[in-house]
Amino acid sequence: MKNNKKIIIIVAAIAAAMIFLNLFVNYYGDWLWFNNLNYGSVFNTMIIAKVISFTIFFLVSVLFLSLHIRIAVRRGAPTRGILIYQADDPRQFISEIYKGKAVFWLWAALILFLGIIMGSSAVDQWNNFLQFIHASSFGIQEPIFGKDAGFYVFKLPVYRFVSGWYLFMVVLTFIAVFISYYIDNAIPGAGKNFKNSRVVKRHLLSMSGFFALGISAFYFLKLYNILYSSHGAAYGPSYMDVHAQIPAYWIIFIVSIVITLILFLSPVFREKKIILYAVGVWILVLIGFVEVYPGLIEQYVVKPTELQKESPYILNNIRFTREAYGLDKIKVEPFPVDQKLIYKDIQENRHTIENIRLWDRRPLIQTFKQLQEIRLYYDFNSVQVDRYHFAKYTQVALAARELPVSQIPERAKTWVNEHLIFTHGYGVVMNPVNEILPNGMPDLVVKDIPPVTTVPVDLKQMGIYYGEESDQFVLVNTTAKEFDYPKGEDNVYTSYAGKGGVSLSNLFKRIVYAWKFSDIKILLTDYLTDQSRIMFYRNITQRDKMIAPFLSYDSLPYLVAGQDGQLYWIHDAYTTSNMFPYSEPASQNAGEQSFNYINNSVKVVINAYNGDVSYYVINPKDPIIQTFQKIYPKLFKPFGEMPDFLKAHIRYPTDLFNIQIQMYNVYHMTDPKVFYNQEDYWAVPIENYNNSQQNMFPYYIIMRLPGTTEEEYILMLPLTPSKKDNMIAWICARCDAPNYGDLIVYSLPKDKLIYGPMQVEARINQQPDISAELTLWGQQGSQVFKGNQLIIPIKNSFLYVEPVYLQAEQGKIPELKRVIVAYNDQIEMRRTLEESLQAIFNPSGLQDTTTVKQLKNIENIVKSTLSAKAQEALDHYNKALDYLKQNNWAGYGKELQDMKAVLTEMSKGSGPITGTKDRQTK
Repeated sequence: MKNNKKIIIIVAAIAAAMIFLNLFVNYYGDWLWFNNLNYGSVFNTMIIAKVISFTIFFLVSVLFLSLHIRIAVRRGAPTRGILIYQADDPRQFISEIYKGKAVFWLWAALILFLGIIMGSSAVDQWNNFLQFIHASSFGIQEPIFGKDAGFYVFKLPVYRFVSGWYLFMVVLTFIAVFISYYIDNAIPGAGKNFKNSRVVKRHLLSMSGFFALGISAFYFLKLYNILYSSHGAAYGPSYMDVHAQIPAYWIIFIVSIVITLILFLSPVFREKKIILYAVGVWILVLIGFVEVYPGLIEQYVVKPTELQKESPYILNNIRFTREAYGLDKIKVEPFPVDQKLIYKDIQENRHTIENIRLWDRRPLIQTFKQLQEIRLYYDFNSVQVDRYHFAKYTQVALAARELPVSQIPERAKTWVNEHLIFTHGYGVVMNPVNEILPNGMPDLVVKDIPPVTTVPVDLKQMGIYYGEESDQFVLVNTTAKEFDYPKGEDNVYTSYAGKGGVSLSNLFKRIVYAWKFSDIKILLTDYLTDQSRIMFYRNITQRDKMIAPFLSYDSLPYLVAGQDGQLYWIHDAYTTSNMFPYSEPASQNAGEQSFNYINNSVKVVINAYNGDVSYYVINPKDPIIQTFQKIYPKLFKPFGEMPDFLKAHIRYPTDLFNIQIQMYNVYHMTDPKVFYNQEDYWAVPIENYNNSQQNMFPYYIIMRLPGTTEEEYILMLPLTPSKKDNMIAWICARCDAPNYGDLIVYSLPKDKLIYGPMQVEARINQQPDISAELTLWGQQGSQVFKGNQLIIPIKNSFLYVEPVYLQAEQGKIPELKRVIVAYNDQIEMRRTLEESLQAIFNPSGLQDTTTVKQLKNIENIVKSTLSAKAQEALDHYNKALDYLKQNNWAGYGKELQDMKAVLTEMSKGSGPITGTKDRQTK
C-alpha cells in the first residue's frame, strides 16, 4: 500500500513538473520575443494580470471550499465508521478508505482541483480586470440609470463575471458539503444513527443563504442588462422594460435580500416555516412580476399605441447607435443630378478619369501569378490598391512576392530548406490601375527580380521575412546561406543583416525553442552559430495580435514601398466592445462575436524585413484606447511620430466602412416614426461579377469631391433603397490629410430615376452589339467575364465604368480587352476607356451633346425625306415602262422628265447631308 502511494505521488509530481515546465518554456520563449521587439513591459503586464487573476480567485475559492468542507467533515465525524451499510449502498465502497488522515488528503486534493478550475476560469478575464482598474469616461450618460457609458463598457463585464463565478463556487461548495454529510450519514433521514441534525441544518441553511445572496446580485445586475434588451421596437430598453421589467427586478432583488437575511439568521428563528413562506413569496414574485406582468403590459398597454409608447426609446437607440459607430459625424449633402456632362467636363476631370480602377484585384492577382511569380516557389497572396505621388497623383495596385513553404516542391521540402534556406520572399509588383498595354496586360511599373522600375520608387531592401504567408519559423544568420532571389539560371544567396528574431546566443535558448516548437533539430543542427536568430510569429495578422490581443484587426493589411527603400505593412486596428448601452449589435463576419461599438483608433505598421511593430494612435479621443494607453504606456505611439512617407499612405479601412454602411442604411432614419415603419431603409447594391451576383464592395478612387478644388483619395460606395435597384445616395470616406476620416453622404433627388448598378448591367446585357461580341468570344475556347462596375461621380453626373476580361481556358491569364462606359441612355464598349468616352461624348471636338443629338435628328429626317424621293423616282420609272408598253411616247417622255427632276433634287440634297456627317465624325 505504501509503495502504491509513493508511485502515485511520484507520478503526480512528474506530471505537475511537466505541466509547469511546458508553461515556463512557452512563456519564456514568448518573453524573449516580446523583449526583442522592446515590448517586454507589455508581456509582463499581461502575464502579471493573468497570474494575479488566477491567484485571487484560486485563493478565494480554496478558502471558501476549505471552510465549509472542514465544517462538514468535523460535524460528520461522530457518525464516520459507525454504520454498517447495506449491500446496495454506494457509500460502502469509500468507507474503507474514508477515515483517518485519508479524509484530509482526499478533500485537500478535491479542493485543490476545484480551486484550479475556479482560478483558471478567471484567467481569461485578465483584460476586463485591467480595463476595470484603468477605466475611462465616455462623457455620455444613458437616460435610464444616469450612468456614464464607461460603467457599462469597463465595469459591468467584471461585475457580471464575478456574480456568475460566485454562484458557481457556491453551488460547487454546496454539492461538496452535501456529499460530505452524505458519506458520513449525517443528513436527516439518511439513517437511524443520525445525531447532528440541528447543526447540519444550520450549515446547509447558511449555504443556502450564500446562494440567495448570489441570486440577489444576479437580479440586481439584470437591471443594467436591461440596456441590452431586444424586446421592443428598437434595441435597448423599451417601454415595457422600463415600466414593468425594471420594477419587477427591483422587487425580486429586495425579496432575495430578505430571504438571504432570513437564511443567515435562521438559528435565531424558532419557527422554521418562515423560510418556506419567504421562498413561496419569492416564487410568486418571480412568476407574477418578472414573467407574467411584463407580458401583460406589452400586450395590453404597449401594443395598442406602440409608436407613441416606444418613440422616446427609439430615439435613445438611434442616438447611442449613431454615437457607437461614428454615424453622428457623417455629413449629409445634396447631390443634384442633372446628367449634363460634356466632353469639356471629362477633360477638366482628367485626373479622375486616369485613375479609374480598370484592373479588378481578383483577375489581376491571377495575371500577377502567371507573369511575375518567376519561380514556382513564389506566390502572390493578395493585391491591394494604394496611391503614390509619382509625376502625378496615381492609384496603383501592389502585391508582395512571398515564399510560403507550401510552394516548395515536395521533393525539396527538407528541414534545412524550409527553415534555413527558403526564409523569405522578395520584392513587389506594381501597376497603375488604369493603364493597359496593347496586348491587354497591365503596365507594370515595378516588376521582375531584381526589381525593374519605371517610376521614382526607392527599392533598397526587398527581402520579405514578415508577410501574409510567412507561417513557419526560420533560422537566419546560420552557416547555411539563405536563398535571396533567382538571377537567370543561377541563384543569389544572402545572410540576414537585420535585428528581427530572437538571438540564439546560448544552448539554453536553443533548448527552449526546441521544446517550444517540438523540433529537436533546432538543438541538433550544426548550422547554428552564436549570431544565429530564430524568427517566429512572422505572419503579420498573427504578429500584431500576439502583441495586442485586446484589439480587433482589419481583414486587409496592405503593403507600402517606403521612401527609405524598405517595405512596410499597414494594418488597421480597432477598439471594440459589445457593452455600449442602447447600441445595436453588428458583426464583421457571419459567425463571429458581435459588437456594438467600434473605433479605428490604431494604425499598426510592420517592417517586412525587421519585423518591427509600431502602434500609432490615430484617434486619441477614443475612451477605450485611452484606457489601453494607461495600461500599456510603452506600447502606443502618437500618430505624429509616424514617418511622413507612411502617413501619405494611410487610408480609411474597408471593414469599418462596410460596418458603418450596414448601420447607416438603417440609422440614417432619425425620425422615430420613419424608423418604426422602416420606410426609408437603404441597402448595399447588388452587382454582377463573373456571371454571379454579389454585394458591391467599396472601392478607392482619386477624384475631386463637390465643393473642393483638388483631387483626393477616397473610399466610396453607392447606395440603393431596400429591394430596389435605383441609386438613392453615395457615401465616401476621405483618406488624405487633413480631412482623413471625414464621412460624407451625398443624397440624390428622390423625384428622378438615377440608375443603380444592376439597372445599368441589365441595359448593358440588352445591347445587341455588346452581347453578340461577348457571346462570340465565349464560344472560342475562352472565358469572358466582367469586373467590378464602378460608378464615378463627376460634377453633378455619374459615369458607369465596367472592364471586360478575356481569359483563355488553358493559359489562365486574364487580359483586359474592353471597357464599357454608360452615361445617360448611351452605352459604348471599346478597347480602352478613352475610346469609350470619346464614343459617348463625341470625339470630334463638338462638345455640345445637345447639338450632336439635334444634328442626328436632322440627319434622320433628311434620310427619311430622301427615301420618299427615291420611292417617287421609282414610281415615275415604273409608269414610264407602262407607257412604253402602250407605245405612248408622250407619256413615256413625261415620266422620264419627272424622274429626272426628282433625281436632280435628290442629288442637290445629298451634299449637305454627307457634309454634316463628315464634320460630325471628323
